[in-house]
Amino acid sequence: MQPKRERMSRLSRWVDGFNEQLGRTIRWLVLAVVLIGAGNAVARYAGKWFGMNLTSNLWLELQWYLFSLVFLLGGAYTLHHNSHVRVDVFYSRLGPRGRAWTGLLGTVVFLIPFCLLMIITSWPAVRSSWAIQEMSPDPGGLPRFPIKTAIPIAFFLLLAQGCAELVHQVRTLRGREPAPAAPEPKEGL
Repeated sequence: MQPKRERMSRLSRWVDGFNEQLGRTIRWLVLAVVLIGAGNAVARYAGKWFGMNLTSNLWLELQWYLFSLVFLLGGAYTLHHNSHVRVDVFYSRLGPRGRAWTGLLGTVVFLIPFCLLMIITSWPAVRSSWAIQEMSPDPGGLPRFPIKTAIPIAFFLLLAQGCAELVHQVRTLRGREPAPAAPEPKEGL
């Protein structure tokens, strides 16, 4: 039984590392979104000033797609860093074992079923989009099938991170791993 536990721990550490690297990479997409958004705004106003259209649906859609990737692919990174939304009124008052039990139950009852539901329900739309090589209905727009593919991928990564968190929570309950610290209370909310 010991080798299986060690494999699960290694796999959970690998998932942690993968989502950590992905999150660090995604940070650069935020800069790209800001630069493209600023470029779009400048081009729109400069176009009015010069009396010509300097904008393109391609750049607008690229901005939306990149923002979507930040939001979707950042979920697993956020879960890994324990920065997701929860009712901290109760959670922050719990001890390490209480936080581990809360995390374990929340993951099993809510996170895993939700991720599976999203993967299952998004797959037909993704498959259909690839089958027809779906494009934007706007002139000069981008293909839609790649960005739709990000939906099940993002929920798979979130599911994998949720499973890694389960391993950490079980190890905490068995006294083999320190419990994550309670989140700091947010001021002004």
